[in-house]
Amino acid sequence: MRPSGGRIASGEKTLEVRRWYPDLDPCEDLLIVENGRFLHKEGDEDADGIAVAIVRVKAVRPFVLADMQAACASYFEDGWLAWELSELIPVTHPATVRAARGIYEVDFLLPETIYQLK
Repeated sequence: MRPSGGRIASGEKTLEVRRWYPDLDPCEDLLIVENGRFLHKEGDEDADGIAVAIVRVKAVRPFVLADMQAACASYFEDGWLAWELSELIPVTHPATVRAARGIYEVDFLLPETIYQLK
């Protein structure tokens, strides 16, 4: 949700906080799609999502109070997971991409390469 994706793209936000583990290998790319409204339930989508960055999730660990700044978080709650983001590639020409809950596959064109992201 805006502005979190932009904060990831700028390098300000280096942790994503979720309640679930991503089904990704550390060498898989993850496209960050910023949406303009909350996607509350399974199946919710936003056709006007904006691709803002490509990252990798290098590690997943418990979210701790000291992570608040790196996660650009406004509150802390036990039981969440911190996804450590690495290998940031900002998308310099943002494109409209379907935003949905979870991790899903999209074809995304980056100059001279098509990335199939999961």
